[in-house]
Amino acid sequence: MFPTLRVLVHMGSLQRLAPFWLAAIGLLVAFFSPWLLLAVLWGVILQFFVEYAMHRFLLHRKPPTDQGVFNDLYRSHIGHHEFPADAEFFTGNDHWYPVRFGLIAVALHTVVLWPFLGLQMAFVAAFVALFLGSVTAFAFYEYCHTLAHLNVKKGWFGQRITREHLAHHFQDHRATFHVSAGMGWIDRLFGTHHDPSVAKARFDRKTLLSMGMDPEDLRLVTARKAWGLPPRPGTKREGTA
Repeated sequence: MFPTLRVLVHMGSLQRLAPFWLAAIGLLVAFFSPWLLLAVLWGVILQFFVEYAMHRFLLHRKPPTDQGVFNDLYRSHIGHHEFPADAEFFTGNDHWYPVRFGLIAVALHTVVLWPFLGLQMAFVAAFVALFLGSVTAFAFYEYCHTLAHLNVKKGWFGQRITREHLAHHFQDHRATFHVSAGMGWIDRLFGTHHDPSVAKARFDRKTLLSMGMDPEDLRLVTARKAWGLPPRPGTKREGTA
């Protein structure tokens, strides 16, 4: 647990979200009502679907042809698949993105709830839902994801998470888009659960780490160089353990 928490403490996105999370706790206490607990639950559930949707449709989208856009996608996710043990690539490099996403979501929720709750309570409910419920679920996702990739001693919980998530990395990158423990039902709901027979039919050792791309694709070669990574996927950078 502690090695995983040490990585999380240094994650830029979680550091930037922390003040908003604390503010949401303050609003929950100041304006407490049972309805706000439902708002927290809504935020948690919403985040688990966002986790799935962003992983599947944004991070695993068709590789861009523009090299600059491709470099951004590489830093956000492709590089993580090619170098899955590199902690620096567990997350993207835009650490303010979750904050911006959360603020936009709060604004949209506030507009929808305004006619029913009034402006003040609509904002409070939206802020608590997104910055307490969703951020807590997001931190849980980051914990599960980091634990799955770290080479540390793991109990049954860590072993289960690792087994499920690494099937996405090393068996079938087109399935198992959930990462948070217990959220496999979302993949089953949308037909992307891990199927050993399908994974075997899709398996291509050469392109697996590069998410279906030829590892010698010029876009990949250029992106690795741009982000200071070794020329071959699966190897370690100089100076890393």
